Amino acid sequence: MHQQAVTPPKNIHNWLMFIIPSLMGVFLFMAPINFDGDITIPIAVLAKTIQSHFENSLTSIVTAIISFTAIMSIITKLFKPGFIIRNSFVNGILNPSPMWFIVQQLGAIFAVMTYFSLGPVMFRNDATGGLVLNDLLPVLFSVFIFAGLLLPLLLNFGLLEFFGTLFTRIMRPIFGLPGRSSVNCIASWLGDGSVGVLLTSKQYESGMYTQREAAVIGTTFSAVSITFSLVVIAQVNLEHMFVPFYLTICLAGLVAAIIVPRLPPLSRKKNIYINGTTESSHDETVPEGHNIFSYGLEQALKKAAEVKSLPAILLDGIKNAVDMVFGVLPVVMAIGTIALVIAENTPIFDYLGMPFIPFLELLHIPEAEAASKTIVVGFADMFLPSILASTIQSDMTRFIIAAMSVTQLIYMSEIGALLIGSKVPVKAWELFVIFILRTLVTLPVIALMAHLIF
Repeated sequence: MHQQAVTPPKNIHNWLMFIIPSLMGVFLFMAPINFDGDITIPIAVLAKTIQSHFENSLTSIVTAIISFTAIMSIITKLFKPGFIIRNSFVNGILNPSPMWFIVQQLGAIFAVMTYFSLGPVMFRNDATGGLVLNDLLPVLFSVFIFAGLLLPLLLNFGLLEFFGTLFTRIMRPIFGLPGRSSVNCIASWLGDGSVGVLLTSKQYESGMYTQREAAVIGTTFSAVSITFSLVVIAQVNLEHMFVPFYLTICLAGLVAAIIVPRLPPLSRKKNIYINGTTESSHDETVPEGHNIFSYGLEQALKKAAEVKSLPAILLDGIKNAVDMVFGVLPVVMAIGTIALVIAENTPIFDYLGMPFIPFLELLHIPEAEAASKTIVVGFADMFLPSILASTIQSDMTRFIIAAMSVTQLIYMSEIGALLIGSKVPVKAWELFVIFILRTLVTLPVIALMAHLIF
């Protein structure tokens, strides 16, 4: 009797633990709402609230964070303090590899030069360092705080397990990937591309994916999140078009996900696991007595049942936010400034973009020459095309460039760097080839959608 009395509450507890946080997560990250006459999502409204309340001090806060990170990294490298080295999370941020240590320091140097108006003007004027520090980083900071804190609503309560099981029959036939890879895709699309890369790398290391699967998922589905997309569309002053913009990204991303993995270099990756075998230890079949819906629910409830303490989940969210703020802001400051200095003071990106002018004219894109300069610059950082596009007159061209910069996917200031630093088996030159392939595949799709919308 006692056993029967205890089981239902536990069951109801698991259901509530799955449904309530998951619905909150879907609402915050996905529900289109009307705010100040614009269509946006709740998380962006929260970010804007921070920006309006702390308008005058956000640049100072961001400069302090980037400088603090750089100083603590120097202390960590020189003195190896135990409290940092022993904490794998803090160590990951403050004890980066030599290359990322240099990038971090450069970010701090550029931030301080810009903030205090020191050193060569080309590094700190309103078109280079000033643009990154004063315009871009405060927006990113606000978005990262809320996106990071609230991401566990999507990741920790069973939503991904539920969708992962439902999508098994889609992922295998269309993309040649196991069903569980949809979890990575959803985490990326809804949360953050870096989350997708980290998930993929961990799952590859634990023998869930072959080399080809890991490389395809890492370079194809570690997409830019909804919140990032919002920052990009805001940069080109088209926030009111967020819904058609995001639908365009989804369609172009889907087409690229079907075509690009079937071309070299991804098609040449081996179907072997990290331990060298070709046999999978994970069975995708839905067990006897279940359909995919009931099995997906069972998986989701199992995940929800693992939530033992909400403070631990909150800590998880705080870690996400801290990781994004301290890990990504210095990198965007460094690489963004360097790429903008190159874009402003040299014709390199103009030359790299020139072969695309006939392609853009063929697609009837207005201001094709100005647009061509933005195409390859996205490999350095995904914000740069939108920053350069903000001076273009045509709404349609700005829309196309913003959507393209998101669907190109691989940018060295974050996703590319993460992939190279992870166990996912891809090289830097392969990333550049995949970047160009994605551009060639997605541009016609985006242009077609833009011609229908405008």
